[in-house]
Amino acid sequence: MKRAEAPDLDQVDWTILAELQADGRMTNVELARRVGLSAPPCLRRVRRLEEQGVIRGYHADLDRHILGWQITFFALVGLETQKEAVLSAFERMVCGWPEVRECHMIRGGGDFLLRLVARDTQHENALTSRLTEAPHVLRVQTLQTIRTACDVTGVPVERELVEG
Repeated sequence: MKRAEAPDLDQVDWTILAELQADGRMTNVELARRVGLSAPPCLRRVRRLEEQGVIRGYHADLDRHILGWQITFFALVGLETQKEAVLSAFERMVCGWPEVRECHMIRGGGDFLLRLVARDTQHENALTSRLTEAPHVLRVQTLQTIRTACDVTGVPVERELVEG
């Protein structure tokens, strides 16, 4: 996999990224205050970061339990073949399921690692059956979470960690 070219970011850019990752709803005026700029240059920097693809979007962090998604589980999926057409078809299929929240092609122990949510055990079992019956699927191992100690979105944006 080709690594994306990292844009040239200064300390103000890193601070903007840290602040927006922590609170994507703040106004540009508040963001500008926090990073020590006036509003227009701050907005120009944010737009540049968006155009460069560093900021990919903004979203709300929903509480899955309150909304009825009681189970999070992972599925380790092995396919019959690693032909690109089969891999791509599998990715398109599972990425079309609303319960699939992440899909990663992996090495060492399987072809894909999926993170899924389910409303209850019956729903989890139905999703597992749907996976095992999918074209070219050879094996599926599921792992249900008991407790989540850490669930952090994004990436570390402290400059020392990135350059270190």
